[in-house]
Amino acid sequence: MTRLLATRRGLLGVALAVSSGAASPLHAATGVPEAALLIAPGPQEGAGARLAGEAVRGLARGLVQAAALRFAVVGGPDGITAANRFATSMPVEHPVLLLLPGLAAQALLVGDPRARFEPRLWPAVAGSLQPAILAGRGAAADQSVRLATPSPAAPETAALLALEALGATGSAVVLPAGMSAEAAVAAGAADAAVMTGPGAMERAAALGLTPWFAFDGPAGARDPALPDLPALGELLADPAAPDLVAAVRAAGAALRIRGLLVLPALTASDSVALWRGAARRWIEDEPEAAAAGTRLLAAQQAADALATMCPQPEVALAYREWLHRRLGWQAG
Repeated sequence: MTRLLATRRGLLGVALAVSSGAASPLHAATGVPEAALLIAPGPQEGAGARLAGEAVRGLARGLVQAAALRFAVVGGPDGITAANRFATSMPVEHPVLLLLPGLAAQALLVGDPRARFEPRLWPAVAGSLQPAILAGRGAAADQSVRLATPSPAAPETAALLALEALGATGSAVVLPAGMSAEAAVAAGAADAAVMTGPGAMERAAALGLTPWFAFDGPAGARDPALPDLPALGELLADPAAPDLVAAVRAAGAALRIRGLLVLPALTASDSVALWRGAARRWIEDEPEAAAAGTRLLAAQQAADALATMCPQPEVALAYREWLHRRLGWQAG
């Protein structure tokens, strides 16, 4: 596998690869392209690049005929630059896919002016999911909770809205650069934190925290990796403000989604089927995700996750108004 780095030379190569006017070479019998490019968020040795490496290897094995798949690292870990580049690409010579991280969708939710893409029409191929829980000291209802969050725009901030929907009171503790939420709790500067990824429950226990709930999927179901922990959807069975609850679920999905593999809008249906078939065979061959505590999502699950992360405009507007009213924050 050839890795393209996010240097000027590498980005020029990406642009040439996706904007050439030449026809796309195909294996005649199968319609499988001879080559394809996956755009992934940086940095070069970051989580997005590692997941992209897993994806291109898995998809290459899943295609019915050999093809040269490679990935290009573009921009930073929030995925905004990568998504912007993907949205303006012209995949004529070779098919182009994107690894969309949850943070890029969160940027759209809060109205980040840097985000100039519309993912709702991008066909989802597959994805990778991780656990996300809210844990704190004691019971949330018994105190005014100080929630640690990297910034008001971060998806972790939605946990404060979730607490309010559950009848608890709280405030946001915005962390200084370089300080983790877990370090803030350990230092006594915060009472609660959102924890994601493998070992979230164990890390909470090590800090003496009680897991309060897990962020759930679109139907409010429990995370299969955390069968004994209530999902937020169970606790909010009949929400008083459905748009705000949908915003919490969108942010929760952004926390849980390590990356979604998507194709450009208006991709031909036979090409979508080709890549989804490759992803299905990859998942069948690797029922256990490479990273412990994570799991792979098939096409329909990935599409559901994308729809949850990118809700209707009225949901985003309600969340932005809450951020401004509650924390005095607005994008830009």
